[in-house]
Amino acid sequence: MIEILSPAQLTRARVTGGLVADILQSLRLRSTVGTNLLDIDRWAKHLILEAGAESCYVDYAPSFGRGPFGHYICTAVNDAVLHGMPHDYALQDGDLLTLDLAVSLGGVAADSAISFVVGRSRPPQSVAMIEVTERALAAGIAAAGPGARIGDISHAIGSVLTHAGYPINVEFGGHGIGSTMHQDPHVSNTGRPGRGYRLRPGLLLALEPWVMADTDELVTDPDGWTLRSATGARTAHSEHTIAITDDGAEILTVPTRSPR
Repeated sequence: MIEILSPAQLTRARVTGGLVADILQSLRLRSTVGTNLLDIDRWAKHLILEAGAESCYVDYAPSFGRGPFGHYICTAVNDAVLHGMPHDYALQDGDLLTLDLAVSLGGVAADSAISFVVGRSRPPQSVAMIEVTERALAAGIAAAGPGARIGDISHAIGSVLTHAGYPINVEFGGHGIGSTMHQDPHVSNTGRPGRGYRLRPGLLLALEPWVMADTDELVTDPDGWTLRSATGARTAHSEHTIAITDDGAEILTVPTRSPR
């Protein structure tokens, strides 16, 4: 299903997107050396419920996972990249952590992910990977707008990733979003310009470039959810929810207040 939001729904989507961004920034500040992933999940639950929102993850049970997910946020460390299930692990200096969060508020969902290095260490490869996914995300957003096509976004993202020398996995990518978290159209992280669905004002998309340092192959943890690089190499992931407007693309998942 491809859903086109009304102006009233788009107003609510801005509120949801701001909430997602605020929670992620708060959790980023709290995620220090020694922080347990299960504590991050508990903090996420508290912040979601405190805001009167609903988790898109806790009861999520798609065909590709061993559902329901049972947690409020995805926490992926180092070689984990997608659907990272929180577990009993204390973060170490230099860990590359990805936090991926989707919530629904007022009947509209928003989805965002951030990757960052924990502690004082700054492994150059990790920093470079994060920066590449952020640049690819910016390129994808710049390519979006009324009349553009999904392939234009995919091509823009893929061009940045390929130029930086990273293999691209096409099993998982961006997606439509609205009254539910995962909708059509699928937005691959590589593609041909001028192809695919033509974008219309009111369409919401979650764009999410992600990379693994030296492979495009994923393996699944015994938990049935966490996806890791097949080689054990590090990974990075950046995501925003955007709205297609008459003027272009509006980023919805931007913070509205100082983190706390």
